[in-house]
Amino acid sequence: MKALQYRQIGAAPEVVTVPDPEAGPGQVLVKITAAGACHSDIAVMSWPAEAFPYALPLTLGHEGVGTVAALGPGVTGFAEGDAVAVYGPWGCGTCAKCAEGKENYCLRADALGIRPPGLGRPGSMAEYLLVDDPRHLIPIGGLDPVATAPLTDAGLTPYHAIKRSLPKLLPGSTAVVIGTGGLGHVAIQLLRAMTAARVIALDVSEDKLALARTVGAHEAVLSDARAAGVIRELTGGVGAQAVFDFVGAEPTVKTAAAVAAVEADISIIGIGGAALPVGFGLLPFEVSVSAPYWGSRGELIEVLDLARTGALSLHTETYSLDEAPLAYERLHAGQVTGRAVILPGG
Repeated sequence: MKALQYRQIGAAPEVVTVPDPEAGPGQVLVKITAAGACHSDIAVMSWPAEAFPYALPLTLGHEGVGTVAALGPGVTGFAEGDAVAVYGPWGCGTCAKCAEGKENYCLRADALGIRPPGLGRPGSMAEYLLVDDPRHLIPIGGLDPVATAPLTDAGLTPYHAIKRSLPKLLPGSTAVVIGTGGLGHVAIQLLRAMTAARVIALDVSEDKLALARTVGAHEAVLSDARAAGVIRELTGGVGAQAVFDFVGAEPTVKTAAAVAAVEADISIIGIGGAALPVGFGLLPFEVSVSAPYWGSRGELIEVLDLARTGALSLHTETYSLDEAPLAYERLHAGQVTGRAVILPGG
């Protein structure tokens, strides 16, 4: 089969031919219909050799949707041809967090060497993906595969972060979304569907601010040195009750701190690597700062249920598997509006 692999530190990913995987006991083989390209993949391919934690070559892709191609011995609950989404953050399945469906916070994954597809083990940027356990598959029914693949991360991750802050997003509140790309433009729609908050979007790109307005942002503000003052003015000096930073770079976390209201939540979701100091007098009183990661299996089901209502409109660009290296070039250059989706069968 064809697969997109990162094969050498510092090199561009390549489309190569690898052996077809086969489903062993308890496993499911999925024929991939659509796979999302994520900035996390860019981050992985930017790590230096001394810090690279995975074995190479690595088949990329941690957002996958497809159809069941084969069931390994002992697998029940699915049939060949079923349309499924792949839940990405695999865990051990037995620890306290996994028992809650929170495999994203598995307590034993690191010790056992368990990695998500595309982030340590073969991913979904291929014609087939071998899934270790049927619990990591969620039926999608009649949902569009292209629009659904990004929901497994670009939908699930902001949903998880927003759900934690729902008690603060009451009528009269304000939510700020920093970075309106793949995850951010979904976050805006989730906030509009799940809360009564006014949504203010920030980005450095006018194209992405236009997308933010299209998907429901009440205000779209250029993310520059003046942004914090603009938001303070828009909120009558109070600030925002929740701030979702999908960049995580030094300028954006500083903006997040500058616009947070008393008792606000700041969620640093982007992987820009910046830190936000927390201490008495450094932030408004009782501000909570967190760095959430992905979401639970149950939350992915909720995201897909929300998509079935028509509340989410994913803006996507599609590429064949042979064009996948180009998709990553455009993503790295900031030229993708929304989410790039690879079609291995296209």
